[in-house]
Amino acid sequence: MTFDPVLPPLVLAAVAAVLAILRALSVWPAITAGGWAPLRWFLVTAAMALLLVDAARPAAGLRSEARPPSSTRGGENIYLVVDRSADSAIPDVDGRPRIAGIRDDIQAVIETNPGARFALISFADRPAVDWPLSADTFSLRPVVSALEPAPGDNADQVNASAAATVLRYQLISAAQQYPGSDSLVYYFGSGAPQSTAPQGQFDVGRIDGGQVFGYGSDVLGEQRLRGVADDLGVGMSTRTPGQPLPTTAGPSESPPADGVVGERRDEFYWLLTLVASGLLLVEIGWSVRDVRRARSTAREVLT
Repeated sequence: MTFDPVLPPLVLAAVAAVLAILRALSVWPAITAGGWAPLRWFLVTAAMALLLVDAARPAAGLRSEARPPSSTRGGENIYLVVDRSADSAIPDVDGRPRIAGIRDDIQAVIETNPGARFALISFADRPAVDWPLSADTFSLRPVVSALEPAPGDNADQVNASAAATVLRYQLISAAQQYPGSDSLVYYFGSGAPQSTAPQGQFDVGRIDGGQVFGYGSDVLGEQRLRGVADDLGVGMSTRTPGQPLPTTAGPSESPPADGVVGERRDEFYWLLTLVASGLLLVEIGWSVRDVRRARSTAREVLT
């Protein structure tokens, strides 16, 4: 079993120590209260312990995969930046909305980069981190499959570089957490061809590669996408439905050097979260029952 905590280990240990002290202080009142109180204390404590273990991101069943070394620590950090504005709902050549082609291309990027960590950042009128940097591609795929255009007609207010600030901070955080790992950015969008809003720049610092995938044939959109590609220092390719990924977007085809082997982590934080949620739901049910009883008692006293 391995761990890849979402916080520095010392910070996570400090949080665990504080929670342990607080729960220890509350154990005696729970015991003296009698009834179901000791069991409720135990269930809440168990849920908190599971969430702490969850934050450490345990994984098991590591599978070795031969691949070219990309960094001193191993495993690239790949950022998927997706334009979910109204332009992504436009039907493409095969009649499907443009976002369907984007979803297909993202899945292909995931397939062609085994062992990498992925983060998903989407934007319309504003950016959001839909998936934090993680090697758990098993859980990422359903998130990608659920990508849809953002609600509302926002095409005229889109900044094609809206995700730049969020991406920059994500890159800074990853550089501290995974020193030496390569960072790649894949951008999927139309270039905001209908937008009249001011357009920014992708000033995110140095990255190690990636690609801008352009959708649609609008001249203004293509110009803006080429500007994004220039800012990032990566290539650009115009996409059509069913077209294979450009070779520059895939992994290196050279054989592994010095027998370098990448590890693919099978994380099960979702299972711990599910169990903890169940325990907390039981406590919520008890709390709701207590509130109803208290209100019922108050009514009887008043009458």
